[in-house]
Amino acid sequence: MPTLQQVAAKPSNATLAGILWMVLSTLSFAGVTGIVRYLGSDLPAPQSAFIRYAFGVVIMAPALLTLLRKPPPRELMGAFLLRGLGHTFGVTLWFYAMARIPMAEVTAIGYLTPIVVTVGAAIFLGERLRIRRIAGVLAGIIGVLIILRPGVAEISSGHLAQLAAAPLFAASYLMTKQLTGKADSQTIVAMLTIVCTIFLLPLALLDWRTPTSGELALLFACAMVATFGHYAMTRALASAPISVTQPITFLQLVWASSLGIVAFGEAVDPFVILGGVIIVSAATWISRREMQLRGRATTPPTNATKM
Repeated sequence: MPTLQQVAAKPSNATLAGILWMVLSTLSFAGVTGIVRYLGSDLPAPQSAFIRYAFGVVIMAPALLTLLRKPPPRELMGAFLLRGLGHTFGVTLWFYAMARIPMAEVTAIGYLTPIVVTVGAAIFLGERLRIRRIAGVLAGIIGVLIILRPGVAEISSGHLAQLAAAPLFAASYLMTKQLTGKADSQTIVAMLTIVCTIFLLPLALLDWRTPTSGELALLFACAMVATFGHYAMTRALASAPISVTQPITFLQLVWASSLGIVAFGEAVDPFVILGGVIIVSAATWISRREMQLRGRATTPPTNATKM
């Protein structure tokens, strides 16, 4: 029989594991951002996203064989399909934005996702918008306005694409949290890869251009890093409360900003950093308050805005 100390240590060990998995996830997604930024806008965004996910199918081949032998429960298929559909359009918009605006700006705006989830929960799930939620949402909006500075800085199509991706990723990753209690991490990642590949194919064929060998190599690397990032993120969600992992996602902005400076000569915009800090703080505060009220966190992580 385990001792009281061993029982008490289990949550701490699980929480530490969740934190480490989330750190690895932020590094992975920052790497994906750098690869896509280097790839540029020569390939149409839907085609780039499709090739990335097609390579993901190859990488996930062992897991896919397992799925063929033991498919996920039928009652989960609707959730997998719906999540994949939303993620497909979100990924396409993200690829478009990443090729057109600095990495730090894409990452910072991506932190808006959990704020959108809060609003969506009130609209679609009938949850009450308490004062803390309203304050968190307003803080998130202020953070986005600081980043975009409408009327002062130019708002490009890349900014608009990333803003449009936020509600799509919010829906996708809220379903991720729900699925973690019903399916294992490998199945969740594998199903997302399959569904996104299928849905992206017709979008890619609309404007297909034969990719170069260099572009294929970059997209294969993107698939490998992104697949691991999704796996690490899913393991983090399964191991620790979101209120614990949420603040760690700010590291992704640090990695992306640093990579943008070193690899692409992008200038550090203090308004982007300030806005990102405000948005992450708002999402974290909402998450912690929900955990205190319900005994668990309900806000999905922000670094889940990557493919």
